Amino acid sequence: MTSAQAANHPAGKAPPPAVRHDTATVQPSEVPEHGHEAFYAQPEFWVAVSFLIVVGFAARKVITAVTSALDMRSEKIKTRLEEAQSLREDAQGLLAEYQRKQRDALKEAEAIVVHAREEAQRHKREAAAELEEAIKRREAQAMIRIAQAEAQAMADVRNLAIDIAVGAAYRLIEQNLTDQQADALVERAIAELPASIRSLQ
Repeated sequence: MTSAQAANHPAGKAPPPAVRHDTATVQPSEVPEHGHEAFYAQPEFWVAVSFLIVVGFAARKVITAVTSALDMRSEKIKTRLEEAQSLREDAQGLLAEYQRKQRDALKEAEAIVVHAREEAQRHKREAAAELEEAIKRREAQAMIRIAQAEAQAMADVRNLAIDIAVGAAYRLIEQNLTDQQADALVERAIAELPASIRSLQ
């Protein structure tokens, strides 16, 4: 209250309270033009921001999961490729070993065939030599037997002739034949001699 206001009121009465009019200065930027609010004051903006944040977190998790799955799949593929390479190398090793064994078997078979042919030729030569030796032995034995047979035949002929002569002499003496009869008897014995020889053969 001012001194002028106090003089206008009677004594003993309190003056009425002064009314204070505060005049705040309004900035032009705070007053929306044409009745529109700022974009950050609208709830749709914050809903959109929240949605984008949620989507970002979800997308990050999805990307992480997808990346992890891709990494795992890539690792599996790498492991399978390494296994396939190992199996390929093992297969090539087995193939080379099989081919080497096959070559060794072929060489061994050829050596066996050559050895068998040599053995067959050797046995053939030995068999031919043994056969020739056996033929020679049999020929010698046959010649010996033929000579023995001839000697035995000659001995038999001589013995037969002796027997005939003795028999003829015995009959001649026994029958007291004449000379003519004796001569006829001897001639008869000589004529029967070839037949007796044939009967002995």
